[in-house]
Amino acid sequence: MENVNAVGRRKAAVARVILKEGNGVITISCHHNRRTLDKYFPSSILQYIVLQPLKTLDCVEKYDIAVNLDGGGYKGQAEALRLAIARALVKVNPDDKKALRAEGFMTRDPRVVERKKPGRPKARKRFQFSKR
Repeated sequence: MENVNAVGRRKAAVARVILKEGNGVITISCHHNRRTLDKYFPSSILQYIVLQPLKTLDCVEKYDIAVNLDGGGYKGQAEALRLAIARALVKVNPDDKKALRAEGFMTRDPRVVERKKPGRPKARKRFQFSKR
């Protein structure tokens, strides 16, 4: 099997993934710094989010994954990485798409931060109103 590339995005985070056959090692590069999954995402919840597509297809120890993360916070990066891994797995085996779609891993979450408007302190917030 050759290397498979995929991209996932969430909020301001972008995850680029290279998937190849191996024994389940996930290496994350961020700001020219390589770390393993458990070192980069110390929270077990974020690790769970990242591994969801692999656990759904029962192939956690089947692939080595090299990841390049950019932008956003930890939660956005974890969800972007989940989407990228799911897309890469579908490129490897298109029959898995139905199972991943049913779990919601193939859907790009379109919600992003609303922009700040002029004449207001935030996007929706208004300055205090004085009647007199």
